[in-house]
Amino acid sequence: MTLPPIHDWWPHLSVDARHELLESGSPHLGDTVRKEIREITGAVVGKKEELTEDDVAFVRTQIESVD
Repeated sequence: MTLPPIHDWWPHLSVDARHELLESGSPHLGDTVRKEIREITGAVVGKKEELTEDDVAFVRTQIESVD
C-alpha cells in the first residue's frame, strides 16, 4: 500500500510518535508511527513503506512544532 499523504496524518500524530520518527534517522516508519497512521487514516501501512524526500523535507519544517 502507498503511504497516505503526510499532510493527512502528521498533524494528528502523538508527540511520542513524532519524536520516534524524527529520532530514527531513517525514512522507514516505526511500529508506533505506522499504528497511528492506520488509526488516523484507516490505511494499513506496511513495514517497507518509507517517507519520500518531500515527506522528509516537510517533517524537517515541522520540527519546531514537535517540542
